[in-house]
Amino acid sequence: MSFSENMTNNNEIVRENEALRERVSQLSAAILRINGSLDVDTVLQEAVDSARALTDARYGMIVTIDESGEIQDFVSSGFTDEEHRQFEKWPDGVRLFRHLRDLPGVVRLANLPSYVSELGFSEELMRSRTFQCTPMRYGGTYVGNFFLAEKEAGLAFTDEDEEVLVLFASQAATAIANARTHRDEQRSRADLEALIETSPVAVVVFDTRTGKPVSLNREAYRIVETLRMPGRSSAEDLLEVITFHRADGRKISLSEIPIAQTFIDSETVRAEEIVLSVPDGRRVSALLNVTPIRSTEGEVVSAVVTMQDLAPLEELDRLRAEFLGMVSHELRTPLAAIKGSAATALDASRTLDPAEAQQFFRIIDEQANHMRGLISDLLDAGRIDAGTLTVLPVPAELAALVDTARNAFLSGGSTQAILIDLPQNLPRVLADRGRIVQVLNNLFTNAARYSPGSSPIRVAAQRDGLHVAVSVSDEGRGIAPERLQRLFRKYTGANSDEERGTGLGLAICKGLVEAHGGRIWAASDGPGQGTQITFTIPVAEETDSVADQARLSRQGSERPPVLVVDDDPQMLRFVREALVHAGYSPLVTGDCRELSRIIREENPHLVLLDLLLPGTDGIELMENVPGMADLPVIFISAYGRDETIARALEQGAVDYIVKPFSATELTARVRAALRRRMEMEPFALGDLTIQYDQREVTVAARPVQLTPTEYELLRILSVDAGRVVTYESLIRQLWHGPESGDSDRVRTFVKQLRRKLGDDPARPVYIQNVRAVGYRMEAGDRG
Repeated sequence: MSFSENMTNNNEIVRENEALRERVSQLSAAILRINGSLDVDTVLQEAVDSARALTDARYGMIVTIDESGEIQDFVSSGFTDEEHRQFEKWPDGVRLFRHLRDLPGVVRLANLPSYVSELGFSEELMRSRTFQCTPMRYGGTYVGNFFLAEKEAGLAFTDEDEEVLVLFASQAATAIANARTHRDEQRSRADLEALIETSPVAVVVFDTRTGKPVSLNREAYRIVETLRMPGRSSAEDLLEVITFHRADGRKISLSEIPIAQTFIDSETVRAEEIVLSVPDGRRVSALLNVTPIRSTEGEVVSAVVTMQDLAPLEELDRLRAEFLGMVSHELRTPLAAIKGSAATALDASRTLDPAEAQQFFRIIDEQANHMRGLISDLLDAGRIDAGTLTVLPVPAELAALVDTARNAFLSGGSTQAILIDLPQNLPRVLADRGRIVQVLNNLFTNAARYSPGSSPIRVAAQRDGLHVAVSVSDEGRGIAPERLQRLFRKYTGANSDEERGTGLGLAICKGLVEAHGGRIWAASDGPGQGTQITFTIPVAEETDSVADQARLSRQGSERPPVLVVDDDPQMLRFVREALVHAGYSPLVTGDCRELSRIIREENPHLVLLDLLLPGTDGIELMENVPGMADLPVIFISAYGRDETIARALEQGAVDYIVKPFSATELTARVRAALRRRMEMEPFALGDLTIQYDQREVTVAARPVQLTPTEYELLRILSVDAGRVVTYESLIRQLWHGPESGDSDRVRTFVKQLRRKLGDDPARPVYIQNVRAVGYRMEAGDRG
């Protein structure tokens, strides 16, 4: 071989080595970029862009699935925005993906359109001939597929290109797993922080080396504010002047011995009653728990201190004592009258004429009835607390119930007029006659107690969806806004003339109304402006049971399945027995990981969902579990705070039941929610008609072919017709998660839907845009 030939070969080897080094450098740089982020979208985009560049492919695509097996991410490279959207809505896309997903390894094709056509799929979007794809797996778990298509210059993909694809698929799978783990850890951390921050128990973390607090939650800051001294602006400053009184009588100045150091030699402190005081005499009684946190070497590095302020419990004890005093007084008064009348009537030293004796016997009878009423109220209050209060609802005329309550009220000696204003077309209600009369009587008595004798008490009613709303109004002293929320509580200060709702009357009204599946609330413009109390009762259809059975038969089930999710075995047993007794088929679970499978396989008609579950909460499940957005959800929870209930209802729950509750209340709420779901009659708006049971859409009798996403968008808007559906709600319901889409994606589908419906965006008839909020449809007609 000549010298020139050797030189040529050497130059070629040098160029090949340089090209190889450049390729390795590009691979290394790309892998570093992929692993340099914990954001899933960034990771996927970097992976597909890099693989495409290194293989000279024109197009790249990654499709991932979530833990339940549903498609989650769709990331492309080399496509225009319009091409990307076309692939998103391609009817055969999901089926082709599932076919490729089930193949064992790498697929390399020289004629993609022909391959797709042989499978029976449309090849209209197949702009490429050459193609390769591989599954992405991490730790043996399948997470998605990686696709590359159309080698530049019309060349076929090589073995080296396949190696690059497999390498990037492996890196992408690892990065996806890391990103998801990071996301789950962040969510768990955020959930824990939110739980601690909103806890009604004070939580303080101390550094044992310095004795200083490093973390305080909201309740801890509230206690600090209670004891704050002038010139002491921080919790650390306040600790210097606090004296710590332990249960054994010892007093510890925290300026001398830090609280964390106080317990450093003990493993834990549990439920010790302590008192924290400051020099001006202010003090806080609390129940203390201390848990030392040790390092791997056994050294105590920090201490978690929790304190439950005992003031609310002490206030509750005081209110209970007041209540017992009130009950004793109320019982003692009629008892004294009975005793005095009986003693007079039995006095052998004098002879009573018949009229006088009759008067004493009348007093005995009236006071005995009064005592019986008080005792009945006490028993009802106990049953409400225990969740054992039962009602027996039957169809009833509301006018007859109001008239019965009015007669009973007036026969008790009241002189106040009761003005009744009920519409003639008011439907019958599903009510326990005696209990609803009891509610009305309590409200009449309450209104009379706090309004002038010359002013009337007004009763009105109107239909409110599947309920009838009944209101009792007076022209009395009214209620300050801050007292409205306390109105239906027990022990609200029985000896205070200024408090409305003392005793048990309104608390019992609340329990009775909720046992019927209704709600009760109060409204007042303030002191001196009168008060209106409103409660709801379910409407009783004339052929309620027959109609329900007919609807259930159309759905193919004689006993509608109801899914119950709660981690409390006793609650699951109680709810299951109540549902079986009421004619439902309960599906119970305490494991939220089973939700997707149960919903997919059992097709429940409704979900009873506990608000707080191990590792998650009901609201998060509503947002993330596929299929949950299409089902009516009723929360069951021990948390009855107004803001908690409001948050649950805002997220889409149809109802919220506070534990403990009776079986009657539970089944009444379930029945009302299912009735609303079963009454999905066809929807019509102008020329547009939707037959929900057949998933059929027509405009002017012309069938309209919609993709699954387009139909679901139309269904959501029409079900909520008359109300605005926000972008966030549409994203959550259409793609089962707040992070699965954006407002631009929603706008794209609305544009496509309008085009198919013939709806002019400039002058829309069907879908109205609410700027920067979402979309709405007019109410239309049903039936």
